[in-house]
Amino acid sequence: MKTITKLNSQETLLKYGISPSIHRMTIMNYMLQHRTHPTADEIYSHLHGDIPTLSKTTIYNTLKLLVAKGAIQEITIDEKNTRYDAEIEPHSHFKCNVCGHIYDVPSPKIGGITDKSIYKISEVQVYYRGICTICRSLLMH
Repeated sequence: MKTITKLNSQETLLKYGISPSIHRMTIMNYMLQHRTHPTADEIYSHLHGDIPTLSKTTIYNTLKLLVAKGAIQEITIDEKNTRYDAEIEPHSHFKCNVCGHIYDVPSPKIGGITDKSIYKISEVQVYYRGICTICRSLLMH
């Protein structure tokens, strides 16, 4: 799995054809710096103190735009909340059933659709659930 190129938020937005505004740059910067697979509410909670004019609607609309343009990906490993990931290279996700943390993991090498003339694949998501190494070690003691 590759790590994302270290572009600043304005360059990243421009790369994906998104007009940079202060709110969009702030949200993109948050996504690039916090690799925690945040929810829209988590992003709002973190940024609202610094930018009181930032609304939840702006967060949701910006995330929707970033996903639509391919700058970030939307992940649905969490049944209760949609989460977002700035790592757009193909990879899978693992969610710990104990602590709830979501980890990036390399995608498995599995057989795919062989007749590509029938299908145009735009997205593949693979999710794993279990107990992470940290929680396993705590449970064993």
